[in-house]
Amino acid sequence: MRIGITCYPTYGGSGIVATELGQELAARGHEVHFICYASPIRLEPDSRRVHYHEVEVSTYPLFQYPPYSLALASRMAEVAEHYKLDLLHVHYAIPHSISALLAQQMLEPRRLPFITTLHGTDITLVGADRSYFRITKFAIEQSDGITSISEYLRQRTVEVFGIRRPIRVITNFVNCELYQPDPARRAQSDLAPRGEKVLMHISNFRPVKRVTDCIRILQLVRRHVAAHLVMVGDGPEYAAAQNLACELALERHVTFLGKQSRVHQLLPLAHVLLLPSEMESFGLAALEAMACGVPPVATRVGGLPELVTHGVDGFLEPVGDVEAQAARVVQLLTDSALYERISAAARRKAVTRFCSSTVIPAYEQYYREVCEQTAAIRA
Repeated sequence: MRIGITCYPTYGGSGIVATELGQELAARGHEVHFICYASPIRLEPDSRRVHYHEVEVSTYPLFQYPPYSLALASRMAEVAEHYKLDLLHVHYAIPHSISALLAQQMLEPRRLPFITTLHGTDITLVGADRSYFRITKFAIEQSDGITSISEYLRQRTVEVFGIRRPIRVITNFVNCELYQPDPARRAQSDLAPRGEKVLMHISNFRPVKRVTDCIRILQLVRRHVAAHLVMVGDGPEYAAAQNLACELALERHVTFLGKQSRVHQLLPLAHVLLLPSEMESFGLAALEAMACGVPPVATRVGGLPELVTHGVDGFLEPVGDVEAQAARVVQLLTDSALYERISAAARRKAVTRFCSSTVIPAYEQYYREVCEQTAAIRA
């Protein structure tokens, strides 16, 4: 198939999933075209059967805000027509679904189907905003196919927007061959300068990620275990986390790495992943850590309980309860039998339920269903 994919190319879950989905589809023989304002952050250069088409937005002085959604729609239509795309797959409802709908209408009488994948804040935050509620509901309902990354998000979408259309749950996934435990490299790693246990956090550093909780967790953990915190990513709360580390005299025990594209090389070096988020519709970082045999200590919110089984392959504690989260970290780092059991279970969960080899065929099947339904409507 020839598939057009649009996502936000920045450091965030929806863009990462969309990028890796495209690369996995290309590896399975499909032709993939990314249509975005910038090259996605995890897009490997020179990937076979993967093309990138930049969306250029006019900065004409008349426009107070550049009309990105219109430029995107035009580019979608151009690429679809020139490369004879079979469908568009857009990630994050606003504004990508509306742009796809406009592109579809520009290409009439041919009906180019488009699928919208809901990732989380497009529903729980942006879409629920009064200014965007009606257009988000319209965009979802006009999609030829709708998927969500967790059962939690599917239910939330139905509750918030009253969507009557069926929503297919296709979870996030991980390449289990790329993300693997590597105890030998971890033993030789210099991520922790003084040989401490490595705690890691990976996110876009938005307020919802509660990155400063990671610093407070480290402070509590270090009362019992020599530990070093590695913060991967960037965003609005980056400075706040740095400042708090200095205030608590922990700056020597925290490393800020900024944005990293090769997370699969970093995660196996960690002992525990910290994910203290206020909300996670799925928890991609937790899944990637689990595939590397790194137990996640996360919060009991959103779709995380669908991924992490408390006490079996990770731990889930209440949002903001840094004492409880720190206690779980200490428990893992001081009980080697417990650690080995949970680490092995985490890897096993990732391999048996969330490997790309299991999840990508579900997308392929859904693509075929949507294309067949659209062809029947057109006929």
